[in-house]
Amino acid sequence: MELNTIERDDIETAAESAVVPSAATRKVFVKTYGCQMNVYDSQRMTDALAADGYVATDAIGEADLVLLNTCHIREKAAEKVYSELGRIREMKAERAQAGREMLVGVAGCVAQAEGSEIIRRSPAVDLVIGPQTYHRLSDVLARVRRGEKIVETDYAIEDKFEHLPQPKRAEIIKRGVTAFLTVQEGCDKFCTFCVVPYTRGSEVSRPVAQIVAEAERLAQGGVREVTLLGQNVNAWHGEGENAEEWGLGRLLFRLAEIPGLARLRYTTSHPRDMDDELIAAHRDLPALMPYLHLPVQSGSDRILKAMNRRHTAKDYLTLLDRIRAARTDIALSGDFIVGFPGETDADFKATMGLVRQVNYASAFSFKYSPRPGTPGAEMADHVPEAVKDERLQRLQALLLKQQQDFGASLVGSTIDTLIEKPGRQAGQKVGRSPWLQPVIVDEKSGEIGEIIQVRITKTGYNSLFAELA
Repeated sequence: MELNTIERDDIETAAESAVVPSAATRKVFVKTYGCQMNVYDSQRMTDALAADGYVATDAIGEADLVLLNTCHIREKAAEKVYSELGRIREMKAERAQAGREMLVGVAGCVAQAEGSEIIRRSPAVDLVIGPQTYHRLSDVLARVRRGEKIVETDYAIEDKFEHLPQPKRAEIIKRGVTAFLTVQEGCDKFCTFCVVPYTRGSEVSRPVAQIVAEAERLAQGGVREVTLLGQNVNAWHGEGENAEEWGLGRLLFRLAEIPGLARLRYTTSHPRDMDDELIAAHRDLPALMPYLHLPVQSGSDRILKAMNRRHTAKDYLTLLDRIRAARTDIALSGDFIVGFPGETDADFKATMGLVRQVNYASAFSFKYSPRPGTPGAEMADHVPEAVKDERLQRLQALLLKQQQDFGASLVGSTIDTLIEKPGRQAGQKVGRSPWLQPVIVDEKSGEIGEIIQVRITKTGYNSLFAELA
């Protein structure tokens, strides 16, 4: 499994909802850490809580319920959560003195990994709920209000997506013209650096009918672009019509038939699961954007074997040749870990060589940090931090140059841009290129939700500037 952070390393957002129950309204504050899947999960938890009389707030001091939806990929993730809980404990005590209740919950992958240890270390926490059981949130809260402390981290037998209430159309509209849609969860790859098989469980694929129904609701709410999510999304194999098993390529073709949906993306993928049907979708499906996040992690076969990646650098490069032959304008993104146990200067040199050969449009790169309970944490020959730091700086400098060169190559070209939201500066709107870059245009260039043709005039650090073509 790879984790693709959503364009920045540590996302912390307040999930929003809108419902006004007949009784006194309860308010919930949801803080989200990590990847796109956690953003999606936070939205679905908020939808579930709306049915329980909660309306969202982005002011934690107003909240009757605080939920931390956590990520366990980064180093010291659990300690970051405990630090946040310390601040919330003081707030909860102040609320209690004023005669007001504040319930505190921890959800997500840290919840799954730490379990009852969270309540032991942070007694202010009332509930701990794993990523496979948040559809039970309403029942868990009812038990908490009766005075119980709840740890709900068993892998659910029932399908959580069947039990979650759907967001109202007004809520979909409020969330914008792009949306995430989880189609697959868990991972069976067991890369030696990764905790996901232990926190998210084995691979599970949602059925076609369920995915299509959710995508249709999104389109009816004005969503123009959907990104399919999974810990290993291209391993998705769901039940389709007549109980047939479908692959991701066939699913993408079906979703492209939905009126209003103009763009499709998916993340994150594993090289071993890029089959012929999916490559053909990149060739034949105009709605599938020409941007692929396909992590390799290292350019050294020796390190790839130690990581249990089950492919070689040559396998990866050969696969990219096939994908680029199918879609000549495709841009590649990737993930890299430097300083994995035993990594030598020669191994790192091989990674740098692979990066130069591929020429990435963007990429995420990190120093290796041991995750408790993973095989990598028990390996010998851990690389000194100073060496990891130096290698990471060299790799990131190369990746940044490639990203900037890719942006510069678009100057003067005409591209389609989906207008997403108002810009940060007055008189601007922000769109999205087919290759996922922000595109800054004049606010009069188009309405939110429109796909317009623009000519790229210049580049910024991470964005493009454009005018109507």
